[in-house]
Amino acid sequence: MHVLETIKSFIDKIFQPPIGFLDLAIERIQGIQLVTAQGLDIGSYFAVFGDLPGVWQMVVSSILLSTVLLGTLLIFRSVMRMYYSVKEGVKWW
Repeated sequence: MHVLETIKSFIDKIFQPPIGFLDLAIERIQGIQLVTAQGLDIGSYFAVFGDLPGVWQMVVSSILLSTVLLGTLLIFRSVMRMYYSVKEGVKWW
């Protein structure tokens, strides 16, 4: 039984630094979660557009929506380019 305890303590010594690092990461993520749980009030930033007539509000919202859509497509395109580059690199490796 003394050998079993020695092996357990040896394994605990090996895995203690990664476990400590993961515990610290969990604490940090939970701390961040508490701050972001409040949410963002973007209405205060876009309150300026609330004074515009309804047609202009639709124009502004369409511009913002198209900007987000184009940004998403650009990010998707760059991710796919990286994927195909890695795929070609691995193929000839």
